[in-house]
Amino acid sequence: MNVLFEKIDRIVIAKLNRPKALNALNSELMHELISGLLEYDKSPEIGCIIITGNKKAFCAGADIKEMAEKDFTAMFNEDYFGYWEIFSRIKTPIIAAVNGYAFGGGCELAMMCDIIYASENAQFGQPEIKLGVIPGIGGTQRLTKLVGKSKAMEIILTGKTINAEEAEKIGLITQVLPKENFTKQIIKKAHLIASYSKTALKAAKEATNQALESSLKDGIVFERKLFHSLFHTQNQTEGMSAFLEKRTPNFN
Repeated sequence: MNVLFEKIDRIVIAKLNRPKALNALNSELMHELISGLLEYDKSPEIGCIIITGNKKAFCAGADIKEMAEKDFTAMFNEDYFGYWEIFSRIKTPIIAAVNGYAFGGGCELAMMCDIIYASENAQFGQPEIKLGVIPGIGGTQRLTKLVGKSKAMEIILTGKTINAEEAEKIGLITQVLPKENFTKQIIKKAHLIASYSKTALKAAKEATNQALESSLKDGIVFERKLFHSLFHTQNQTEGMSAFLEKRTPNFN
């Protein structure tokens, strides 16, 4: 199996499992990961997903061996990497827990997640230029939105590697965490997210992502409609009742 899934209460950990290939993204891994995430996304019990690798590599990039022999016709007809667009359909919050290398497609996978936590030994980069190509899973687009044009250009045009500290400084990742008990720290954060109403979590994720696609005016209208819609849910009633009664809410 190229991806190992583990359910812990209201969270799921998806561990990339191609250690000899540094978790390189081949077609099989891609389909296993996305199909698995889509299934867990349907479950009302799951409130947060963690994607991680191993201590040496989160994911060192796309599988070069799989791509090397392909020509333009094959890539175009297959719409290579097009399947990754399905990832955006997942409404459950996703955390990328990055240890070690996150290069090329690995960096792009992390950027597709909603929150990126990195261990002190994490390294990020878009080295595709060294292979005579460019990022193909949204790297030029997401990186620019996250860190700005100038920094994105430098990373993409030079193929440079940046460490976790710099990645946090420029806004690529959320936070650098100590190597000791790294996974346990992420699980704790995921449990906090998963403890809230899944309907509200999905709405919050959708509204926040909409901010990247619309004007401020349109985004606020979109947000308000989602806000209003949550007043038709039991979890809204429970959350506000618990607040007034000074107790912990019991979200379903």
